[in-house]
Amino acid sequence: MSLNLADVKRIAHLARIAVEEDEMPGYLQQLSNILSLVEEMQAVDTTGVEPMAHAQDVVLRLRSDVATETDRRAAYQAVAPQVEAGLYLVPKVIE
Repeated sequence: MSLNLADVKRIAHLARIAVEEDEMPGYLQQLSNILSLVEEMQAVDTTGVEPMAHAQDVVLRLRSDVATETDRRAAYQAVAPQVEAGLYLVPKVIE
């Protein structure tokens, strides 16, 4: 796909970037290089290649799901104004 200066102006307008007239040829060359790389990548035969979730083989280190804090609910609820069945009671706000 070949681009021209009008395409670069339109892309700059859509991206909401101000591009000076003297910078247009440089952007034209860079965008053309990007599009040619995309064309090369599309030409590669990928039949039988499974899609990957990540570009690298990443394995997350997981910790065991074990509680590490002591249960202090009774101490916290002892100083609460109102508690019932292990729940904090609050005044009704919406009628």
